[in-house]
Amino acid sequence: MSHFRFIFVDAMEEYKEYNICYGYDFQEINAPQLNDYCIHMACTEGEGSFVLDGHSFRIGKGDLVVSTRTDIISNMVSTDSTIKVEFLAAPNKMLYNLLPANNFGIGGAIQLFQNPVLKTTEEEARLFLEDIRHIRSRLLTGAHAFQKEAIESMLLTMMYDLFGIHARNNAQVISTDRTSAVIKGFLALLESGASQSHRDVKFYADHLNVSVKYLENTVRRLTGASVTSYIDRYTIPMITAMLKDNKYSFTQIADRMNFASLSYFSRYVTKHLGMSPTQYRQTLSPKNK
Repeated sequence: MSHFRFIFVDAMEEYKEYNICYGYDFQEINAPQLNDYCIHMACTEGEGSFVLDGHSFRIGKGDLVVSTRTDIISNMVSTDSTIKVEFLAAPNKMLYNLLPANNFGIGGAIQLFQNPVLKTTEEEARLFLEDIRHIRSRLLTGAHAFQKEAIESMLLTMMYDLFGIHARNNAQVISTDRTSAVIKGFLALLESGASQSHRDVKFYADHLNVSVKYLENTVRRLTGASVTSYIDRYTIPMITAMLKDNKYSFTQIADRMNFASLSYFSRYVTKHLGMSPTQYRQTLSPKNK
């Protein structure tokens, strides 16, 4: 694809894992390179349409498109030859890890799957373009000691600005069909703190009276993320809160969080925080600040 104009962050080896993309070509929003990515696109001129999960959607100047399922977008049609878009795409996993645990992330993803087009005010459209262009500009500049944190902060700002637009466009209401009821029940279990003791997908499936496969497929289809990733998003803040409190030993934390062993707890923390419990606590000590 010679006209595939993406900016991949390959020039900065230490930040290569981001693989953030920036594009201008409406016809490429379902490119294979974007599988498992979330696309955030603004239409700045003209009109077009596309199909998502068998449903057709039209966009025009000022509209935004947010979708975690670029793999099932098809039939991109430029109904106006002057159509112009700008989009930023980033891996779904990275974005989910940045967001704090809350049910808007899942509920919003369900509604965006049903209708990925957001209508904006002139100010909202301007703010969104400012967000993604700022990220693009930072990715093209030289790195510094806190580049990773700076980029993550800008991505988080962009996502919260989109949440604000989405909240105005759609009341946070989940319909009563079976699929939505299951998602709502899953959210309720996570909000209740169930992941403190239960991180097995089967526990949630059993409580919702569905199979593990059904729960996994439903959450993945509607949000682009796995059940486990959402369980982890609610679990990690509990662990870090206790790690920040020296009154808890590692053994006590492992017991409170119902880990089978201290070594398993340590592996879990290392996997999700990138460092062992001991190393995490060391980063919190005054001499390391």
